[in-house]
Amino acid sequence: MPESKSRKSKEPVYTPPPAPKPAAFKVGNPVWLAPVMVALFIIGLLWIVAFYLVGNTLPIMKDLNNIQNVLVGFSFIGVGFFLSTRWR
Repeated sequence: MPESKSRKSKEPVYTPPPAPKPAAFKVGNPVWLAPVMVALFIIGLLWIVAFYLVGNTLPIMKDLNNIQNVLVGFSFIGVGFFLSTRWR
């Protein structure tokens, strides 16, 4: 029985390009994040404690009223909590 001729393609076989790899997420935290976060927590806490203990004698706290002093302390703490959401 005669054997058929094999077909030889003159064009190379198509291979699709490799799928692009997704951009790798940077794992880890910036070096400054943890110290700044903890420092803001401590500064906010110290501001509120200092206001309640000696608020009438400190020049900056004397110029602010009660609500403003508490808001300044909680603002420091709030920014610290905002930075804590960036913690990985």
